[in-house]
Amino acid sequence: MKWITKSFKELTTDELYDFLKLRIDVFVVEQTCYYPDLDDLDRHPETLHLFGYNEGDGKMHAYLRVLPKGTTYKNHISIGRVLIANAARGSGLGHELIKLGINACNEHFNTSSIKISAQEHLAKLYQQHGFKQVTEMYLEDGIPHIGMLKA
Repeated sequence: MKWITKSFKELTTDELYDFLKLRIDVFVVEQTCYYPDLDDLDRHPETLHLFGYNEGDGKMHAYLRVLPKGTTYKNHISIGRVLIANAARGSGLGHELIKLGINACNEHFNTSSIKISAQEHLAKLYQQHGFKQVTEMYLEDGIPHIGMLKA
């Protein structure tokens, strides 16, 4: 896997296309969740896009974005839009992606305090990386989510 971390202005048009397509494939098509994916947070000057290309097929297989304080949460850095392409699930890639996302928060924002809105069925995955549930279940775009914090 070739891992890349970039700001919006550093992205190539192919990288932008690849992660937008992957987000639509997973969240809109696969999960039938119709929501406004293009929320202007991708373009925030401090937002980081972390993604991985499979070196075998050259396709993007993993993606997340790191959002600075004051965008999603007033007092916390946030990781969001976390996804693994359907063909790559079950390989441990999700754990690798989360570790890299946490490292990006530490390196770029000098913090390990991260708050996320996690799909409820993924709670155990995030708990393995030090996240703790801090809210009851709530619906976000019709999908059960929970707030989680890594302090």
